[in-house]
Amino acid sequence: MPGQPGLSVIIHRRSVLGLLGSAALLQCSTSLSSAAWADTAAPAAVAPEGVNAEPFSFDILTAAMQQRATTPHQAPTKVEGFFSSFTYDDYQAVQFNPERARWAGPKAGFNVQAFHLGWLFAEPVLTYEVKGGTARPMMFSTDDFRYYDRVAARVPKHEPLPGVAGFRLNAPLNRADLFDEVVAFLGASYFRALGRDNAYGLSARGLAINTGLGKPEEFPRFSKFWLETPAPFAREVVVYAALESESCTGAYRFVIRPGADTEMDVTARLFFRNTVDQIGIAPLTSMFLFSEKNRATFDDYRPNVHDSDGLAIYRGDGDHIWRPLNNPPRLSESYFAETSPQAFGLMQRDRNFESYQDAGAHYERRPSLLVEPLGDWGKGAVRLVEIPSDLEVNDNIVAFWVPDAKPVPGTMMEFAYRLRWGALAADPFADIAFVKETRAGVGGVSGVENSDGTRKFVVDFEGGLLATLPADAEVKAVVTIAGGEIAHQALSEIPGTDFWRLVLDISAAPGSTVELGAHITGYGRKLSENWLYQWVSA
Repeated sequence: MPGQPGLSVIIHRRSVLGLLGSAALLQCSTSLSSAAWADTAAPAAVAPEGVNAEPFSFDILTAAMQQRATTPHQAPTKVEGFFSSFTYDDYQAVQFNPERARWAGPKAGFNVQAFHLGWLFAEPVLTYEVKGGTARPMMFSTDDFRYYDRVAARVPKHEPLPGVAGFRLNAPLNRADLFDEVVAFLGASYFRALGRDNAYGLSARGLAINTGLGKPEEFPRFSKFWLETPAPFAREVVVYAALESESCTGAYRFVIRPGADTEMDVTARLFFRNTVDQIGIAPLTSMFLFSEKNRATFDDYRPNVHDSDGLAIYRGDGDHIWRPLNNPPRLSESYFAETSPQAFGLMQRDRNFESYQDAGAHYERRPSLLVEPLGDWGKGAVRLVEIPSDLEVNDNIVAFWVPDAKPVPGTMMEFAYRLRWGALAADPFADIAFVKETRAGVGGVSGVENSDGTRKFVVDFEGGLLATLPADAEVKAVVTIAGGEIAHQALSEIPGTDFWRLVLDISAAPGSTVELGAHITGYGRKLSENWLYQWVSA
């Protein structure tokens, strides 16, 4: 919110990425049979052989970023050019020409398209192509873009560009004969990816520094990228990136495999110039406006509006946590202490169009994103930040891993993890019931005036072994509460379904922050994941 240091950029990221992503899905699919796939369609896109060529490897990049961390930070320079005066409307009138896609050809498994400089993107990003252990600059000019309407007359022909704003990778994701956008890197260290039949939603970042700590947040940026030329018909591609900020430098390696669930294996090697209060590893950014538990405050025909509906944590001991997301009345945060977690992520569990009724945004197609640590991350916490929002164009949800170990200037911290983007299953473990839905409303008996001021929470647990039990099974709900009191509690099977419903009436003093937790047990075992929720009473 305005006045909250370090949060305003997070809130407004969606207004940029959402507009570009939605257009990209329509504009950047390229048929294999088009002229773009003729051998002669793609122009020479890198520096001539031997010109500006340098040896390259991940270790070479790592050494360079380690050395750079020993020197003072230099803020990126904004470049001047015909694009400097681009407004939002101007920027929408510029598209990459798909016939100029890099790597295009009859044996291509991927192609590369660039985002233009201008509007919010005044700091050039440099790109290089890596082949045979040698990197050469990828060059872009005005010949690579299509300029329409209001900007066409203002653009010089054959003008070399000093860099680009970012790039996207296309591959045969949904059809064998069509190259769809798979991943886009654009703005600071933000990037987004799609699984099969997904539409763009939440984003990831390279690193978070001092997020939501009541002080200015640093936004590290990927200043350079190296794209490794894939083999013919390749099913994966490797991208390297240099990360820079006032306090930190980093060397990143991304191994990207498109599919039903698009996977990205990330290795981050970080070097700190000075001490920072907190770092966030594998930060995720999403949007949650309303659902069945807070819809009453929104006059909207749609039942739900969100890119993600919950935070999932798969703990190191095999236990599972589901924390439904909030749009709180004030800035809210939660820490979930963990040791060597299996995974965590922001998920979109509800995949039914009927739950959203939005034929334009199609929130049922927004990807879930799961972070799976590769190796032992040790002790730390998953931190969730929820920011009040009244518009769906605002990203107001942030989640990331906070390691207990603090960064030490002059030393390297390395983290490896896998990102899985797609319509991920609600729970990969069939014997544990998962939280199907969380609803909330006025407490007490329905249809009767609520005189005690309670708030009702209704939690549905679906699937697993719990779904096989009869209504009279010896199961119970284990409920915990802090900051309030339980006025009423009931657990029952819903006839004709495969889920059980837990109903809680909660009382709390006005303005209290109430922490709730619940799971179902029976027959000597836990039968459901852990439902956790934070409620701020009015």
